[in-house]
Amino acid sequence: MARVLITGAAGFIGSTLAHRLIQRGDSVVGVDNLNDYYPVSLKEDRIARLNQYGSERFHLVRQDFSDTAALETALVKDDFDSIVHLGAQAGVRYSIENPHAYVQANLVGHLNMLEIARHRGVQHMVYASSSSVYGGNTKLPFAVEDRVDHPLSLYAATKKADELMSETYAHLYRLPLTGLRFFTVYGPWGRPDMMMWIFTKKILAGEAIPVFNHGEMWRDFTYVDDIVSGVVACLDRAPKDDAAEKSGGSHAPHALYNIGNHRSEHLMKVIGILEQECGREAKIEMLPMQDGDVPRTYADIAALQRDVGYQPSTPVEIGIPQFVRWYREYHGL
Repeated sequence: MARVLITGAAGFIGSTLAHRLIQRGDSVVGVDNLNDYYPVSLKEDRIARLNQYGSERFHLVRQDFSDTAALETALVKDDFDSIVHLGAQAGVRYSIENPHAYVQANLVGHLNMLEIARHRGVQHMVYASSSSVYGGNTKLPFAVEDRVDHPLSLYAATKKADELMSETYAHLYRLPLTGLRFFTVYGPWGRPDMMMWIFTKKILAGEAIPVFNHGEMWRDFTYVDDIVSGVVACLDRAPKDDAAEKSGGSHAPHALYNIGNHRSEHLMKVIGILEQECGREAKIEMLPMQDGDVPRTYADIAALQRDVGYQPSTPVEIGIPQFVRWYREYHGL
């Protein structure tokens, strides 16, 4: 039985991953400060679901992982074999409004987790990067070999910086690290600041939905269960310190992968599925492109398929109805 530390354990992907690991026999130490970027009640509900497994299988350390001294003190009694660092200040648009939050959580916080991984001698740390590192790249699909030197938001810049810091630690300390560039993740227990939740809420309430770039948007929508399967597969396969070139180009024990659905869906198609599932027509407010946003994302997942057997299996035609059903049930609609 492995013992895994998960940061962002009260978050969307983190809580779903914790369930998966516990169900396969692992135990989880969760770290999360349950900040109020979106309603804390949702985070508390996610944690309540994990607490049902009992304190031997899951316990939460309520701590801001960007507070170096406090984090070390909070974890002093906990042992763990590996780390999945998913905690971050999320959101492209919010990074324009509140840049300091991103530097603290995403840069200082990432460094803190690298230091803990190094000093604890963990077997492997998997960490969350983002498809936003590709910036305004026009070559599709996005591949890990592409240059990512022109981020369009501070959020993207912090995620690129996390990859660079990780490369340094893999080189200096031979620390096995895997970075995952997540593409648009959705599904049950999702985030209220993301498109799928916003659109579902507004359509059911009869309110207008904001559609940017006048609807000419494409996203590689990836169902959360597929994402978690990929994370677990990566966690179980730490990059070897064998001087061979890894995905992403490193010769240290550091691999970088895209993790997505490998299908770029037109936004208007997604809205159509939502309308069908919600049982009403959407009122659409067409808007220009937002600062920091990109018109299209599309993941080349060949490296992840080759190295860990990742195979997403949930198209939007299946995943979106599952999300809407969960949303209605959670809100009693």
